[in-house]
Amino acid sequence: QAQLVESGGGLVQPGGSLRLSCAASGIIFGIDSMGWYRQTPGKQRDLVADITSGGMINYADSVKGRFTISRDNKSTVYLQMNSLKPDDTAVYYCKVVGRVTGRVYWGKGTLVTVSS
Repeated sequence: QAQLVESGGGLVQPGGSLRLSCAASGIIFGIDSMGWYRQTPGKQRDLVADITSGGMINYADSVKGRFTISRDNKSTVYLQMNSLKPDDTAVYYCKVVGRVTGRVYWGKGTLVTVSS
């Protein structure tokens, strides 16, 4: 059974840093892309960053230069978040797209709060 385990959220002051991680398991036929999305109450879930199995990376304009996405193997993805701003406060969700099937898997989300 597919499972995504997220960790690393929490409370941080403006200008601080956090690192999110997402470990995926049980994805049949392997993983194509992995990424992070975020959502605030009443708004849609938006892309933060994603990375394909071939290493292609895409960032939202609002996080370019501050956030870095990486994968250390085929099934774990990280999001290093620096120079955090109050506007970065959101629930961050890990998203995985399965190879061959194209099936989308979502994590349960981890809350990031940027506040003094």
